[in-house]
Amino acid sequence: MHEYTSTARVWGLTCPGFPEEVSRARRWTRDILRGSPLAEDAELIVSELSANAILHTASGRDAGSFHLALAVSPQVVALSVTDGGGAGTAPKAEHQDQEAEHGRGLGMVSAIAHRVVVHDSDGGHTVTAELFTDVRRGGHPC
Repeated sequence: MHEYTSTARVWGLTCPGFPEEVSRARRWTRDILRGSPLAEDAELIVSELSANAILHTASGRDAGSFHLALAVSPQVVALSVTDGGGAGTAPKAEHQDQEAEHGRGLGMVSAIAHRVVVHDSDGGHTVTAELFTDVRRGGHPC
């Protein structure tokens, strides 16, 4: 294989910041990953990250939008959601008590994904969740 050749494939989708776009993001993810054993986990992660972008950032206000990126290689499925900013603080997983009605989503994503990384982007944040293909469910690579 040539040193600059990659077997990774990358897709992107920009969605208006409407709640009904979360189901579109889920469907888009499911269609791309059809047949993958990681499809259901990826769909759940994209759903949560998209909903967070709409609910907690400028993505869900005044003609806002959010951007999805999905990268697939033989080793990893990486799902990224970039929000429209305006939240004031970076997304973070919080430990909520059992009665809490909000604040559990990113913790759930962190429990499902093998790695979650939050990056500052132009005016907002990008949350990337990675699912590794070579570890057992619930396990983490060395």
